[in-house]
Amino acid sequence: MTLTDANEKPRTTIAKLPFAAAIVALLGLADAIYLTIHHYTAEAVPCGLEFDCGAVLNSSYAEIAGVPLAAFGAAAYFAAFSLALLTAFGNRITWNLFGIQATMMAVVSGYLIYVQYAFINAWCQYCLISAGISFTLFLLFWVSALLKTRKAV
Repeated sequence: MTLTDANEKPRTTIAKLPFAAAIVALLGLADAIYLTIHHYTAEAVPCGLEFDCGAVLNSSYAEIAGVPLAAFGAAAYFAAFSLALLTAFGNRITWNLFGIQATMMAVVSGYLIYVQYAFINAWCQYCLISAGISFTLFLLFWVSALLKTRKAV
């Protein structure tokens, strides 16, 4: 054992930011599964007065090749959850993959917000919640990268 090995903290603690990201990704997964179930059961989604979820969720932008965007979102959130959880328990390589995943999700969410505003002219509260969750995952990754950079200096 070298002197530096003795000064390092043991890796028994769960990394806090990846663990937080895993919890946030679970919220996104629940939101996406909820919307996917409503899509396939053709049930109307209860929506607030300020929103028109039906206009958004039944628009031509809500599916790709017959698959609802919410199902793609569920897959993306599950991948983000898995990568964050693997990182929380010590696999550092998966955090970089999580960063790529979170960045792509944030970009797609930004585009979908633009579509709601510019093309559909309606807002879906569940879609906005999903976008907020995607941006939160993106921020968690970049905060961890910033903290890592500050420790290295």
